[in-house]
Amino acid sequence: MITIDHNQRCVTVAVMGEFTLEDFRELEEYVLAEGRFDGQLNLLFDLTEMAGFTVDMAWEEIKFSRTHGGDFSRIAVVTDSQWVAWSAWLEQLFVSADLRVFANAVEARDWVTAEND
Repeated sequence: MITIDHNQRCVTVAVMGEFTLEDFRELEEYVLAEGRFDGQLNLLFDLTEMAGFTVDMAWEEIKFSRTHGGDFSRIAVVTDSQWVAWSAWLEQLFVSADLRVFANAVEARDWVTAEND
């Protein structure tokens, strides 16, 4: 299950339990909604409550990143999982955004919502 919220140019996504294909498609529809956002977005993924993810979700995420990798300015990932941190590092191959991993949600939010340098 996911929750999605946005404030100005930042979309916040929190994942609880298993991250499924249906969850990711909900996120895709939200971010790509015509006219909702103009220009690049910042994303904040809180994955501290994520229990795992499905293979089909991972594949969809790769396809989305390859197609929309230039649509984002900053991406912050909050996690305490070394595996998720490593996966985020690999994600940098597919996006042009500044992507950083944080252990602390407050630090992540401060960074992702700060004015771009």
